[in-house]
Amino acid sequence: MQEILKDLARLVLEAGRKVVLVHGGGDIVTEFSKKLGVEPKFVVSPSGIRSRYTSREELEVYVMVMAGKINKEIVGGLTALGVQAIGLSGADARLLEAERKKRIIIIDERGRKRVIEGGFTGKITRVNTGVAEKLLNLGYTLVVSPIAINSDGTLLNVDADQAACAIAGALRAEELVMLSDVDGLILDEKVVPKLGAGEIESILPRVGVGMNRKLLMIREALAKGVGKAVIASGLVENPVTKALSGAGTVVEG
Repeated sequence: MQEILKDLARLVLEAGRKVVLVHGGGDIVTEFSKKLGVEPKFVVSPSGIRSRYTSREELEVYVMVMAGKINKEIVGGLTALGVQAIGLSGADARLLEAERKKRIIIIDERGRKRVIEGGFTGKITRVNTGVAEKLLNLGYTLVVSPIAINSDGTLLNVDADQAACAIAGALRAEELVMLSDVDGLILDEKVVPKLGAGEIESILPRVGVGMNRKLLMIREALAKGVGKAVIASGLVENPVTKALSGAGTVVEG
């Protein structure tokens, strides 16, 4: 993370880039959930996408860790590097509005489809671009935790990939960089350097459950006007700069 923040600081302070950083932190949420006696639960959809099942108790931990500990530590790190960073959750100023999923279909431990109550997860329906644009134009770098709010004020888990792609699409960002623990989209043990949005559907059965979600979200972002998306490693020196220079997998519409 420190290497990512140093790289972002250079892009903001030296290159004058406007940046929105959407962070994850599921492993840290899991760690704190266990410490607080809330056993994390994960479910798998019929399409093979694995996600956190957010009960009311899990939501409390999720909001505490995402909007509190992780978000403010990142803000502190950027501030120490001279960046005017402001931390937000998607609930602040209704930055991210979402609908709560009433029911979801999962594959149970016996491999059968089952319908369960949706918990406190949501699908983003609107991004308040006015808030984001005003803050960016005032010179702030935005640090956003993946929490949304629905019409009755309920907070919802929307996950980082969905939040990042929704914000990028709504702002029509020039570039969307998604950092991972791998060097990009890997097929046949090789990194795919370039991919067209129209190719995504055909390769989904060949990629893992984490990567398939990224590709689906990227396709939506490109359709909304994002210039290009890059999936690249966050475990290298200058990871964002290298991704913007073509490292990893570049996905275009």
